[in-house]
Amino acid sequence: MTDEAGPWLVVGLGNPGREYAGNRHNVGFMVADLLAGRVGAKFGRHKRAVAEVAEGRLGFGGPKLVLAKPLTYMNLSGGPVAGLAQFHKIQPGRVIAMHDELDVPYGQVRVKCGGGEGGHNGLRSMSKSLGTKDYVRVRFGIGRPPGRQDPADFVLSDFSSVERKELEFLVDRAADVVESVVTRGVEPTQNLYHGG
Repeated sequence: MTDEAGPWLVVGLGNPGREYAGNRHNVGFMVADLLAGRVGAKFGRHKRAVAEVAEGRLGFGGPKLVLAKPLTYMNLSGGPVAGLAQFHKIQPGRVIAMHDELDVPYGQVRVKCGGGEGGHNGLRSMSKSLGTKDYVRVRFGIGRPPGRQDPADFVLSDFSSVERKELEFLVDRAADVVESVVTRGVEPTQNLYHGG
């Protein structure tokens, strides 16, 4: 496998700080951490962007991944992402945003390129800072809040004890989906993973 087109920027969206670590909104960070472990890389503070970054290759001689966790809060994620894309000379089509998604049922992972942000402040910030919506999104379904709970409160709450039983498996699956986008492309990944 060659890496002629350069690296991929994989951004886990979330909020920094221990108090947010288990939130539904921070599932992007969870997937980024798992991917860093898979490529044998450790996160460290980037010298130019307000983000923690880990770099590694998928397999021996495989595509290079620049994994990022912006250290701004969710609604300001775009600045660090655009800074890293510029620093590493990565086009938006090779940027993957890994994020929580209210409009996808819990336990499902969906991939799309471009489109709207669905009210997600992290995506909105990325689209504005990158100057385009044409980047890849790996959407980790968290479902809609129960009853009349405010979606803003729901995303900033931790996964339930029932959800946590499956969470490790689902984060692992989401990491597989990211790897598939990098190695196979968006459409083959949709065909492979959108069945369930």
